[in-house]
Amino acid sequence: MTDTTLIQTIRAASRLMVRELGFMQTTLAATNYSASAVHTLLEVANHHAITAAQLVHILGLEKSTVSRMLGKLINAGELAELPSDQDARVKQLVLTEQGKASVARINAYASAQVEQALVQLNREQQQAVAQGLSAYAQALQARRDHLPTTPEIVITTGYQPGLIGRIAEMHGSYYARQHGFGHFFEGKVASGLAEFTGRLTSPRNQIWVASQQGRIVGSVAIDGEDLGNNEAHLRWFILDDGCRGAGVGRQLLSAAMTFCDQQAFAAVQLWTFRGLDAARRLYESFGFTLTNEWQGDQWGQSLQEQQFTRLAGASAGADNDVRLGRRRP
Repeated sequence: MTDTTLIQTIRAASRLMVRELGFMQTTLAATNYSASAVHTLLEVANHHAITAAQLVHILGLEKSTVSRMLGKLINAGELAELPSDQDARVKQLVLTEQGKASVARINAYASAQVEQALVQLNREQQQAVAQGLSAYAQALQARRDHLPTTPEIVITTGYQPGLIGRIAEMHGSYYARQHGFGHFFEGKVASGLAEFTGRLTSPRNQIWVASQQGRIVGSVAIDGEDLGNNEAHLRWFILDDGCRGAGVGRQLLSAAMTFCDQQAFAAVQLWTFRGLDAARRLYESFGFTLTNEWQGDQWGQSLQEQQFTRLAGASAGADNDVRLGRRRP
């Protein structure tokens, strides 16, 4: 069940947005038109040509309400009706030249509103707002249309532009918030990842990237060269807050472990620290076992560090006799 505090927070934010964006007024976006009329003009512009029936579904309004509104916009010179190319009996709505000018003014006004608000947020907050609002809006629409609520997450391999910065950002933000890590840790992630991407041409190295609507939301890498002894190093396993608990981490680890098995590594090693219980359960479900633990400071502060090992063919909970040693991630 959803946290009631979270529900109240979203409701309060929604009410504030409605007021600040001007939806409490009888007109919207510095026009003489109602909110529904403004949305109609924008949807006609986005579709280039659209029917009244399509607008009824998109706007979620009654057919009679849409019909009256369209009549007013046509009489005002904003819209025109043309016969459909496929069926002359069907009327399509298009913008007139006056309508195009009105839409241009609406877009300029609305874009300025957004820009003026975003300049008060840092880059990370801006991206979080864009991703969160998009996901929430799609969930609301899916509830009405009885559609899946989560945008598709696509997993790909290899380097892509922005990968190093985005993965370092996810690590830096999450571990600063949850464990108080600072610039030392984020810089360590970025420098290590930059070095590793230069070795992706090796068939023993690979990185998997989860993306949602074109934005990186997760990653994991297998470095098959830095440990030697035919052992693989699992590195940079991270998820964006918005996709935690959705099975993305399991998909990423499954792809990485399949790769390790195909490469016939004798073992896969990973280094972490005590307290990451959800991640530990996931690692153990793939056959990793805790093989070493010590007090260390390789992440920039003193922690109870841990090493987990997965032997070739190991199952979860197995009692593995492995070579122990400390290694930086």
